[in-house]
Amino acid sequence: MKLKRHTKILELIHEYEIETQEELAQRLEEAGFKVTQATVSRDIRELCLTKVANKKGRSVYAVLQGQNPNLSEKYSRVLRDAFVSMDTAQNILVIKTVPGMAMGVAAALDELKFSEIIGSIAGDDTVISVIKTADQSLLVMEKLRKILEKL
Repeated sequence: MKLKRHTKILELIHEYEIETQEELAQRLEEAGFKVTQATVSRDIRELCLTKVANKKGRSVYAVLQGQNPNLSEKYSRVLRDAFVSMDTAQNILVIKTVPGMAMGVAAALDELKFSEIIGSIAGDDTVISVIKTADQSLLVMEKLRKILEKL
């Protein structure tokens, strides 16, 4: 449940400009997660979220790219926990996930910043990643296997 909640939090802060813990808790409630303020506060700390100024000068929650070395580990954990299988078709990588976790895996792929990946699209339980070349698809699969083997 915690993994799904963390994934949903990451989705929410990317989709909306969330200014307060109360607003985040409300969005989580709307998404079907029963949370307390203490839970939201702990999740914010565990995900290493911070506040940044948006275009209007208001402070909103965000993940700062590359600021925390443990952040990539959190995304790697999401990838490992949600992963079911993967296969390639030329330069397309298809990753199957547990239901409801594809967006979290796509966010993890983005955070891992593999230079071979041009972009990813997520559904409910499937991520499609476009890789620069067919050969690089195999390289990305190998990189992902190494992450998946870590515990």
